[in-house]
Amino acid sequence: MENGEAIAEEQRFLEVALARRDRLAARLGDEIAESGDDGLGPARQRMLRQRFEELRRAGDGLVFGRLDAVDGTVRHIGRVGLRADDGGAAAPGDDADEPLLIDWRAPAARPFYTATAVEPQGQARRRHIRTAAGMVVGVDDEPLDGSVEAELVGEGALLAALGARRTGRMSAAVATLQREQDDIVRAEASGPLIVQGGPGTGKTVVALHRVAYLLFTHQRMAERAVLVVGPSARFLDYIGQVLPALGETAVVSATCDTLVPGVSVGRAESRRTAEIKGRALWQPVLERYVRSLVPQARRLTLRWAGDVHPVEVDPVPGRPYHQARAVVAGQVHHLLAEAVAEQRATLLEQMEEGYEDILARFGPSTVDPHHTGSDVDGLMSEEEIEELRDHIAADPTIARFLESWWPTLDPEAVLRDLLGDAQRLARFAPELSADEIAAVTAEPRAWAPSDVALLDAVAELLGETGTPVPQGEFTADRARRTREWVYGHVVVDEAQELSEMQWRMVLRRCPSRSITAVGDIDQAEAPHRHTTWAQAVGAVLGERWTAARLTVCYRTPREVMALTGPVLARAGSHNEPPTAVRSSGMAPWQVTVTAAELPGTVERAVADLRRRWTVGVIAPEDRIAALRAVVTDVPVLTATQAKGLEWDATLVVDPDGVAAGPRGWNGLYVALTRCTQELGQVIVRG
Repeated sequence: MENGEAIAEEQRFLEVALARRDRLAARLGDEIAESGDDGLGPARQRMLRQRFEELRRAGDGLVFGRLDAVDGTVRHIGRVGLRADDGGAAAPGDDADEPLLIDWRAPAARPFYTATAVEPQGQARRRHIRTAAGMVVGVDDEPLDGSVEAELVGEGALLAALGARRTGRMSAAVATLQREQDDIVRAEASGPLIVQGGPGTGKTVVALHRVAYLLFTHQRMAERAVLVVGPSARFLDYIGQVLPALGETAVVSATCDTLVPGVSVGRAESRRTAEIKGRALWQPVLERYVRSLVPQARRLTLRWAGDVHPVEVDPVPGRPYHQARAVVAGQVHHLLAEAVAEQRATLLEQMEEGYEDILARFGPSTVDPHHTGSDVDGLMSEEEIEELRDHIAADPTIARFLESWWPTLDPEAVLRDLLGDAQRLARFAPELSADEIAAVTAEPRAWAPSDVALLDAVAELLGETGTPVPQGEFTADRARRTREWVYGHVVVDEAQELSEMQWRMVLRRCPSRSITAVGDIDQAEAPHRHTTWAQAVGAVLGERWTAARLTVCYRTPREVMALTGPVLARAGSHNEPPTAVRSSGMAPWQVTVTAAELPGTVERAVADLRRRWTVGVIAPEDRIAALRAVVTDVPVLTATQAKGLEWDATLVVDPDGVAAGPRGWNGLYVALTRCTQELGQVIVRG
C-alpha cells in the first residue's frame, strides 16, 4: 500500500475512533451531571469523572498503532480502549468482543512493543501512526517477516519523536516504547525492582508508563494510589503532564523533602552533615531513644470521689509510643473502675454486717424471717462498671494526671531534644564519633533535608495520637495529607540520590515492597559514597530486590555520548555507558574565555542557541548567581538541579569547575548529557 493510501486509510479509522470517543465522553458528562441526585454517592462520581478525564485527555494521540496478524486480524492500539459496539470503554484485556481500539496497557497490545522478525508473535506487520490535531500526518510500516531489519521498534516514529523540539515538559512516549522498556513497564510488581539506566535511556518515561500500566492492571493498587518520588519540585513539574495524559489520576507526587505533611525544610546543610544523618544507623538510635521515653512499670495512686486507689500498671512493650499510651490509659480506666467497684462492695458489705449486728440485739422476734443479707448486695453490675469507666475516661483530672505521667509527644520536639544535646546523642548514638556528634549538634534549629527522614522515623516510632484520617473526594487527596498512608506502589526516580534513611522513609509508605526505583548510579551526586546499587539499597532492602537494566540511549546524540567515556572513568564507574542510537549531526563545540569575558560570552551564546532550540545552562554553584544576572530567560542550574531534565541544547559553563566539586565527575557526566541536539561548553582559563 502506498503511503498516501495508508494515511487515508488510517485517517478514516481515526475519525471513527474520535467520534466514538466524543459520544462516550458526552454520555459520561451527562451521567456525571445526573449522578449527584441519584443517591449513588461519591464513589460513583469518582469513577465517572476518572473515565471522563481519561477520554478527554486521550483526544491527542488517541490512535497511534496497528497490528496486522498473520491470520488477517487487524487491531488498532491507542491511549484508551473503545468497544466496537459503542458500549463504552473497553475492559482490560477485553479481546472477546474485538474492541474498536485496544488500550496500550492491555495484554493484547503487547506484541506492538515486543514482536520482532525473529519472534513475530503471530504478527505480520506493525504500523506506527503519527497524528496531530485530529489528522494522520505519518505512517511507518514495519514488516515482521524478516524482509526488513530494524534495530529499533518503530524506528521511524521513534526517531521523529526524539528529533522533535523540547517544550520544557516531558510528554508521554506510549507510542514509541522499546522492547527493553516495555519489559520493565509490564514486569511483576511483587517486590522492589531497581532499574539502572544511563542518560537518555528513558528511565523516567519507563517508570511513569509503568505506573499507568500497574494502575490499569491492578484495581486494588489504584484504590491505594501510587506515590512518585522525584528529586526536585522542578523535576515533578517537568513530568507533571505524563500520567494525566495517560489517564491516571490516582497518583501522588512528592520529593523526599515533602513526604512528611506539615514539615518544611528551612535551610540547606553541608554535605558532611547530610551524609552523617543519612546513615542507616539512625534507625536503631531513634528506636533506643523513643523507647527510653516510655514510663516504667509502677504503682499509680489515683483519687476518685474523694477516695484514694492504688493501681498497678505495666506498659505494653513492642507498640508505638502513643499506641502503648492509649492501651495503658485504657488499663488505668479499667483498673480504677474495678478498684472503685470493689471498694464500694466492701463498704456495703461492712454496713450490712453492722446492720445485722444491731438487729441481733433485739432478739429473733424483731427480725423479718424473710430477710437475708443478699437483699443489700454491694456488687455493681457490668453495665454500671462500664458506665463508671466512661466517667473516669472523660474526667479531666484523670486525663491531666495521665498526661503528666505519660505525656503526648510531638515528633519535632523529640528529634530536636536528641539532635541538640551532645550528651544525650552520645548516650543513644555510640556509633557516632565525637566529631560527628559535634557537627550534628552545632546545626541551626530550622530543619534541613536530611532531618525529614529522621522526623518520619520518629513519627512512626511515636505513632498516631488518634487524629482522624483527612477526607477528600479522591484517594490521592487523602493520601498526600496523611503521613501513615500505605500506597499500592511507589516509584522512585533518580533513586541513586536517596540516603539509607530516605530509603526507609519510602519503604514505610509501601510495606508490601511493591517499589520501582530508576536511576543511574554513575550520576549520583548525593553525599553518600555509594558506587553500586547493592551499596545504595542493601542496608534497607538487603538482597530482596530485582535488578533490571536499560542499555540504549535514545535521547543523547552519539556525538555527545562520545565525550562521556573519560568522564565516567574519572567518576569510578562500574557500568558500561548506554549505546546511543541516533545522531544529531552537530559536533559539540567549546570556547575558552577569561573570567572577565565569561558573562558576555554566555549571554551571546544563549541568545544564539535560543534562535534554534530550547536551552538550559549548567554551571558550578559559585557561578550561578552571576550567570542568572545576565541570562534571565532560560534556566541556569547546577548539575544537581538539572538532574532528570533535558533541553534541545545545553550550554555547560566552566566544566572544570563542575568537575572540581564533590562527586564532581558524576556532576559533569550529568551536565554533558542533558541535551538532545547541541552541546556547547565555555571553558574558563586562569
